[in-house]
Amino acid sequence: MENMGSTRAAQGKWAGRFIWAAITQGLAFTIATILVLDPLQYVTGTADYYSPARVIASGGGGTWFFTGFISWLVVGVIATAVTAIFYYYIEDVKGRVYKGFNNLLAWGHLLFMNVGIAGAMIIMSYQGYLAGWAATPTSAGGGGLNAGQIHEEILGWTTEPIGALILLASIGALLGGLGYVLASRAK
Repeated sequence: MENMGSTRAAQGKWAGRFIWAAITQGLAFTIATILVLDPLQYVTGTADYYSPARVIASGGGGTWFFTGFISWLVVGVIATAVTAIFYYYIEDVKGRVYKGFNNLLAWGHLLFMNVGIAGAMIIMSYQGYLAGWAATPTSAGGGGLNAGQIHEEILGWTTEPIGALILLASIGALLGGLGYVLASRAK
């Protein structure tokens, strides 16, 4: 029995790596949430016109903020944790070991997917927050910019890096899928 347990631990390395990636993404997301939402502003009564709740409610850039933030949670944290189940199935249930080319595919999956999603969604969230602030009237402490100015000065440049990072994440997912198929068919 003990020998079987040590074999299982050695086989489950990729599931564990994806769980740790999900934990890391979750920690980063939690820290970002605390920094962005600044919960003390609601306790101290210092919430103002460019608080995240108002930025989201304003639409426009706030939509970018909300979409990026929620996508980071759903894809970066939850999907990464769910991916660990696929690796667990191949490694522990089916008894396959990722080695050689399949091991490289799994590394590509882990790194490209996590860097791509986190990078794209952080850019999208942060720039969306700035855009929401910029749309707020100057009399309320905002930037007082119109939609054209916001797109040109704040959001416009982000489409290419966000697209490139999402492409990187997609390549990572494809590498993982290919590795999954190859590992599941290995003898």
